[in-house]
Amino acid sequence: MNQIVAQPVLDYLARHHPPLDAVLDEVRAEGLADRLPLVDLATARFLRALVMALPGRRILEIGTAIGYSAACMALVQPPDGTIITMEVDPARAATARRNLARAGVEGRVDVIVGDASRFLHKVGGPFDLIFQDGSKQLYEPLLDRLVAHLRPGGVLVTDNVLWHGEVVAGFVHPPERDVNDTDAIRRYNERLAADPRLLTTLLPIGDGVAFSVKRP
Repeated sequence: MNQIVAQPVLDYLARHHPPLDAVLDEVRAEGLADRLPLVDLATARFLRALVMALPGRRILEIGTAIGYSAACMALVQPPDGTIITMEVDPARAATARRNLARAGVEGRVDVIVGDASRFLHKVGGPFDLIFQDGSKQLYEPLLDRLVAHLRPGGVLVTDNVLWHGEVVAGFVHPPERDVNDTDAIRRYNERLAADPRLLTTLLPIGDGVAFSVKRP
């Protein structure tokens, strides 16, 4: 059972959402079979809706993995839309490029291989949407730079902010995840909630999503 939302509720929600895309379904299945960290299906749907609503012409993603979330967003972008996505693992970045080509969106997604904390200064903003799904211990250190890269009214979406419920002390016992990551997410959530530059709402979507709008 999901630690955040009860399984019967998840099953009900799943019945009311059509599949995203045949190629994306294949990419997702392959990634899950290899036990790779992919966004939850509900989070993928949420990202797609945001890209369509903004509209998200310029998107920055931290944590490409195998390209699943980038492809989800790129498929619903305006024709002139672009995505810059950063991945620290070269092998995963190579797989991401292949998967983006399978989805037919390789021309609008630029995969940068490297540590976001070292390469972020080379990326020019502003962005309509930033999706933070990289190293949890880099969430807080990167926050100021990501906010600076957002346009006024732009949106920062952060994944895994509920960490399967482990951000609530004692809720999962014994802890199943790295306690250093858990502590880092707790600190980040506190920063988001108190940051005067952002209007933030924490949502129980997938593994927990923080939705932060940059104030004018």
